Amino acid sequence: QLQVVESGGGLVHPGGSLRLSCAASGFSLSSYVIGWFRQAPGKERAGIACIGAKNNSTVYANFAKGRFTISRDNDKSLVSLQMNSLKPEDTATYYCNTISKGVPYWGQGIQVTVSS
Repeated sequence: QLQVVESGGGLVHPGGSLRLSCAASGFSLSSYVIGWFRQAPGKERAGIACIGAKNNSTVYANFAKGRFTISRDNDKSLVSLQMNSLKPEDTATYYCNTISKGVPYWGQGIQVTVSS
């Protein structure tokens, strides 16, 4: 069964950085498009970035451009989200996602809190 697991969240001051990782269980991350999403309290889940399977092409939401970087490490079977210049409005639960045969698979989510 496919599973994705997030790690690396926590509390950071405004302007700080965090690196989230998405690990796979039951499949090879290198063969799938992987996306990062986030959901703040009272708001809908929103896409942040995704990375392609074959050519590692990337797409970013406007708010993420210039601050967030998605990358893939196939040797470690990880997809990371490097987040810099974090703002209080980046506070949310962050999720990793992939889709297999039309079925979405979500991680359990990991909390990122940006606060002074």
